[in-house]
Amino acid sequence: MLAAAGVILLLVLVQAFYVAAEFGAVSVRRSRLRRLAEDGNRLAARILPIVEDSRLLNRYVAASQVGITLSSLLVGAYGQAVLAPAVAPVLLRWATVDPSTARSISEVAVLVLLTSCAAILGELVPKSVALQYPTHVALFAVLPMRWSLTIYAWLIAVLNGSTVALLGLLGVPNTGHRHVHSPEEIDLLIAESRDGGLLEPEEQVRLHRALRLGLRTARQLMVRRSRLAAIDAATPFADVLRIAASSPYSRLPVFRGTLDDIIGILDTKDVVMHFVHDGPAGTLSALLRPIVRVPDTMAADRLLAFFRERRRHQALVVDGSGAVVGLITLEDVLSELLGSVSDELKPSRLLPIRLGDGRVRLPGALGLDQARVWLEGAWPAGPETVATFIEQHTDHVPEPGEHLAVAGVDVEAESIDGTHVAVAIVTPPSQQAGGIA
Repeated sequence: MLAAAGVILLLVLVQAFYVAAEFGAVSVRRSRLRRLAEDGNRLAARILPIVEDSRLLNRYVAASQVGITLSSLLVGAYGQAVLAPAVAPVLLRWATVDPSTARSISEVAVLVLLTSCAAILGELVPKSVALQYPTHVALFAVLPMRWSLTIYAWLIAVLNGSTVALLGLLGVPNTGHRHVHSPEEIDLLIAESRDGGLLEPEEQVRLHRALRLGLRTARQLMVRRSRLAAIDAATPFADVLRIAASSPYSRLPVFRGTLDDIIGILDTKDVVMHFVHDGPAGTLSALLRPIVRVPDTMAADRLLAFFRERRRHQALVVDGSGAVVGLITLEDVLSELLGSVSDELKPSRLLPIRLGDGRVRLPGALGLDQARVWLEGAWPAGPETVATFIEQHTDHVPEPGEHLAVAGVDVEAESIDGTHVAVAIVTPPSQQAGGIA
């Protein structure tokens, strides 16, 4: 009886090994293995080619599945053949049943017991260990698994060939085993890494911004048309020189008549160079550079690629009818990704400030994801700005100093820029509970 229990335990451990090997291989980070291999770790050097090649990883996983299946079948068959006959006599002594019924009951009981043990010790426990320590498990399993790959080679070829053929009949592409995570899973991994001390809070914020960059659009990041610093094409060159010298911006849009007819972009460096070589003579149109246009719905990550491909630093933002609604610059997109960047000439964007009475002053251009941190999560997460969120909950343009109820939170419109809330003073829920208006 003890010998039989030992054999069953050994088979369960074999099953556990194959389960751990499979989950270790598909969970381990390739960058971690690459560093270990570069440092001279021979086991890492052996398994690295496998996890980097989807075809080899498919064979590795197939070998694990073969080992799991064979060991689990052996556990059930051996257990029923050895343990069931020993359990039946015990059952006959304790219950009034005939021998055939006792044998059937003992076989079912042994099968249930072995299946439960195999599920816990052979599946769940090794899976949890492999997911928690994927690098250690992958390195531990690589040598035995290479032997398994050789032993099961013919069976793996048959199984993989059958799988590919069946997927082809079903019209499903065979993409293999890859390390793929959804954006939500990546966001969760980033948060867990921060909680575990592997990431600084600032690093978590930057990674979170990068992950959500595709949810922000050109309209949400642009400088609105009402705030554009632009020059009329008919402006005398002497006035252009004065504007260029006093402006904090290095590039200025040039329009003819109205902002609907922007004809190019003026680089202040070109104005200075023209003045140095030719003096105040000449026309503004000779210094203009072409400007590109982007739809207001273009995502921020596509804007980065667009600027890189076109070698541009700014673009006009147009709506569905082709009307100019604003200007987007490379700095606007990078600020969304890295945070506000300012220099000694251009003032930095407004930042949230907690006032002495507990309320919070929020810029209208601040993203909701950042604002909800200051508001104790009272507002939902989303790609909108504070100004856009307030406008969605009001049916009119608020007056400066007007109080609004926005998603259950008291909001005071401190200043208005055209039809948009430029700065809002918001009362967090804890301060509202305390009676502060």
